[in-house]
Amino acid sequence: MFIQSLALLTRLKCSGAISAHYNLCLPGLSNFCALATQVAGIRDVHPHAWQIFVFLVEMGFHHDGQANLKLLVSQSAEITGVKPPQLAWSSFFIRNILDYLTIMAAGNLWCMRSNFLFGSRYWMTQFSSETIFKSVSFRLFGVKYRNADSEPSENEDLLNNLLTMGVDIGMARKRQPGVFNRMITNEQDLKMFLLSKGASKEVIASIISRYPRAITRTPESLSKRWDLWREIVTSDLEIVNILERSPESFFRSSNNLNLENNIKFLYSVGLTRKCLCRLLTSAPRTFSNSLDLNKQMIEFLQKVCLSLGHNNPTDFVRKIIFKNPFILIQSTKRVKANIEFLQSSFCLNNEELLGLLCGTGAEILDLSNDYIRRNYANIKEKLFSLGCIEGEVQKFVLSYPDVIFLAEKKFNDKIDCLIEENINISQIIENPRVLDTSLSTLKSRIKELVNAGCNLSTLNITLLSWSKKRYEAKLTKLSR
Repeated sequence: MFIQSLALLTRLKCSGAISAHYNLCLPGLSNFCALATQVAGIRDVHPHAWQIFVFLVEMGFHHDGQANLKLLVSQSAEITGVKPPQLAWSSFFIRNILDYLTIMAAGNLWCMRSNFLFGSRYWMTQFSSETIFKSVSFRLFGVKYRNADSEPSENEDLLNNLLTMGVDIGMARKRQPGVFNRMITNEQDLKMFLLSKGASKEVIASIISRYPRAITRTPESLSKRWDLWREIVTSDLEIVNILERSPESFFRSSNNLNLENNIKFLYSVGLTRKCLCRLLTSAPRTFSNSLDLNKQMIEFLQKVCLSLGHNNPTDFVRKIIFKNPFILIQSTKRVKANIEFLQSSFCLNNEELLGLLCGTGAEILDLSNDYIRRNYANIKEKLFSLGCIEGEVQKFVLSYPDVIFLAEKKFNDKIDCLIEENINISQIIENPRVLDTSLSTLKSRIKELVNAGCNLSTLNITLLSWSKKRYEAKLTKLSR
């Protein structure tokens, strides 16, 4: 005998559709469960009764080295106009069905031998209607095998709700299309929650357009997460502004316990509220990290501090994280390799390295070590070709380590542009920030300065890196 339990879930109300889930358990097999889910589409368009037989047969499973097999078979389609089914039990033997069903999965051969010698059972469901199966899917060991022609249907009620809210459906589909296939969402709850925090309807629509998964969060989860953020951010409006700029920072994770533990830990190691706010807005993945990962990085930085002879690891960690909030989402292996590179390449003593790490050097610690080495090698080669010596190259990079962010072609093109306009290399070494300016801006400003009668070889070229407003004011004075 096997036990049949039927649970009817009315999750879907669209067009009168009903989802019926049948749980079937066979106690005769060791550690074996089969879940068969059937959803059939029915329309009263045929005068004759259409019978559906869904049968489940006790089977003997044979597999070398394996005692158990779990097979999940689901069959789904849309149901409309369902009349109460008449379920009848019957007992007969099916002898002409395949004796062996061979399934290939994950490189293993599974043989399922039909065993019809004892107690075969089947379901007979009779409907006065025509049955249309729109899709059939099979799950074997948690892997879904779906008919290539079938596509999951979108939730029409959800689409209508989002359109009414002003959501950009096209953008949302590109970003997270799977959200539109969900039958249960919380877009109205999300809307009411954010409105209560001071967000406008336009901001809410923008948040959902750019991060549709936000509508899957429950009101309870949202409220708890908001309260945790308020331990860092001073006002609701400030959080709303963060969400408007970066909705994924708030909605990316729903693990509020992990967030709470990370906040407590980061406060405990001496990080200030201002520092945590910077982490939250610039590198929110820090709070999605496991607590152990964040602990590993903090402990590593504290050891670095002590190894360099500094007796205040709390201050050291705070300075590095504030300078480079992305460091906590990198591996300790990468950061260690970069620190060793800086010390060996520039022949720094402990005090010099400590100062670099607490200052501008912190910003490059999260880069790939290969990327740093490649770019530094290119900088040396280019500057050597222009007559620079090793000491000048080191001075250039140490005064502005961000120059290492520049890829080889960008660095070379900017240097060539400046040299071609009679700006000498010593001017560039003394003012490395000019390389932050885009190549097109450099060219246009150089042209304007030349037209204004400036001698670029004697000019303080720092103005090439000034803000647009400040530069234009200076250009107006030079043109008089």
